[in-house]
Amino acid sequence: MTDGRSRRREDTRQRLFVAAVELIAEQGFSATTVDDIAARAGVAKGTVYYNFESKTVLFEELLRHGIGLLTAEFRAAVAGLPPRAALAALVRAELEYIRRYRAFAQLLLSEMWRTNREWQQTLRLLRSEAIEVIAETVRAGVDSGDLPPDLDVPTASSALFGVGLVVAVDWLVFQPDRPISDVQEALLGIVRRVAQT
Repeated sequence: MTDGRSRRREDTRQRLFVAAVELIAEQGFSATTVDDIAARAGVAKGTVYYNFESKTVLFEELLRHGIGLLTAEFRAAVAGLPPRAALAALVRAELEYIRRYRAFAQLLLSEMWRTNREWQQTLRLLRSEAIEVIAETVRAGVDSGDLPPDLDVPTASSALFGVGLVVAVDWLVFQPDRPISDVQEALLGIVRRVAQT
């Protein structure tokens, strides 16, 4: 009985996450109400408050959930790979993640640089966890000689994360028929040229 109840609760939370992501991506955080989220998820307003203390808490949990998934996918993608192959795997993992969770990626992109939000500290911490996986790979590339020895690892890692995010959203909005492998190769081409300079 408890397993069934916890599974139902997790399903409800997932529906609320999906509804919130879609609505906030469509109309922004401020314009999205708890009533909107409940209606889109097909639940009563009280269900939202039963699962989350407030819209802000829901959004903060949404960030934890979404960026946590991305970080886990980054870690799985690079496991056991040498630096060059790991960089290619990171690019592919980011593109695939964003294709799968496009609304979340658009939301993340719009919220990333806002500094006046209650969840900014949480977002900063989560972003740094995802970027640290990239930094570990870039550092390994510098150590192995695959990347220039004077490469600024923190900046290069942030750039790779940000460029991947922007390119992926641009691809899905303006060139959705373009194969993911083409986008990956184009992005890797940019990374290689930057690494050679």
